[in-house]
Amino acid sequence: MKLYNGLGPNPQVVRIFIAEKGMDVPLEDVDLMAADNRKAPHLQRNPTGGLPTLELDDGSFIAEITAICEYLEERQPEPALIGRTPEERAEARMWTRRIDLQIVEPMTNGFRYSEGLPLFKDRMRCLPEAADGLKTIAREKLIWLDGLLAGKDYVCGDRLTLADILLYAFVSFGGNVGQPLPEECRNIKGLIDRLGARPSAKA
Repeated sequence: MKLYNGLGPNPQVVRIFIAEKGMDVPLEDVDLMAADNRKAPHLQRNPTGGLPTLELDDGSFIAEITAICEYLEERQPEPALIGRTPEERAEARMWTRRIDLQIVEPMTNGFRYSEGLPLFKDRMRCLPEAADGLKTIAREKLIWLDGLLAGKDYVCGDRLTLADILLYAFVSFGGNVGQPLPEECRNIKGLIDRLGARPSAKA
């Protein structure tokens, strides 16, 4: 296997997941700033131009961070980062989906349509007029999630999952692009601090 890697929180999620698994997956960097992800040969690997993209041993490719992590979990079930039982897997997938749709998507597009506009305006359709509203949605959902994390070490209770890794990477990203974690989100801050202290955070 080989992971086509680049700047940003999406590749970071998969790198952390791989590190937590203790897997050895070689990386090949694709220059996002030079838009190499939007050119051949990367478009032959992933027609969306997205990063990361995982090349499998048979020469085929998988993209999208959740799909990649699901595949890696099936290849190496332990330590379980999605779940050992149908119930655990469903819970982790539910929270990964919620965080992705309700926090990651508005936060990311809020950045692309404002601070990131010079980089993205010629690469995708951007809606600058939507940026402030999207940032507000992400902020409100972070506050909502924080209330649900009271008394928990992780999103799914006492076990680290893909949902936590996704949240960590994008809250860290938000803090660097004008979308800091709201001060009242003390439970999320505690989670982010715990994950940031793990060796995998350096992946």
